[in-house]
Amino acid sequence: MKFFIDTANLEEIKEAQSLGILDGVTTNPSLMAKEGISGEKDIFNHYVNICNLVKGDVSAEVISVDFEGIVKEGEKLASLHSQIVVKVPMIEEGVKALRYFSDKGIKTNCTLIFSAGQALLAAKAGATYVSPFIGRLDDVSTDGLNLISEIRDIYDNYAYETEILAASVRHTMHIINCAKIGADVMTGPISAIKGLLKHPLTDIGLAKFLDDHRKNN
Repeated sequence: MKFFIDTANLEEIKEAQSLGILDGVTTNPSLMAKEGISGEKDIFNHYVNICNLVKGDVSAEVISVDFEGIVKEGEKLASLHSQIVVKVPMIEEGVKALRYFSDKGIKTNCTLIFSAGQALLAAKAGATYVSPFIGRLDDVSTDGLNLISEIRDIYDNYAYETEILAASVRHTMHIINCAKIGADVMTGPISAIKGLLKHPLTDIGLAKFLDDHRKNN
């Protein structure tokens, strides 16, 4: 399972990178706004800065919702750095753009996936990744993990190469359960990733070992 961090904050990316387990980064316009980054030049520079921090894929989202606009933005983004993955919304014009980018060899991440049918369309159109938003489904009393399972079954049935990127991951058990059911990638906050480190028996055991060592040395 690949670990991506969902942030535009460079310090958080550096922290995740320092663990030695980071495979990539996902961003979106809301995350950029949270960091106070605006204007095409500054946004593009920030994407390049992120790419220079990590070795893996970096998802950069288009704002346009028409085919021509998505293509124009996506080509600009892809030209910034070889690690850029163009993030495209799951809409009709987006599906058309996914096929265009796929034929051009440009990597894509189809975002805002909330159904198995949407994920099937994205795979048929040649998306590199699909991003089912499991946390947002949980928010409306729908089982987000079940969607991951459905997509996994469909992709395995037809040997689609599109990777399932579990998005809107909120906590550590989301990561564990996504790993159990075969998500290829997870993206979430640094807190969820670092939560995997924690277990009270580890803390108790380490304290005991250190105490015993101190008593005899």
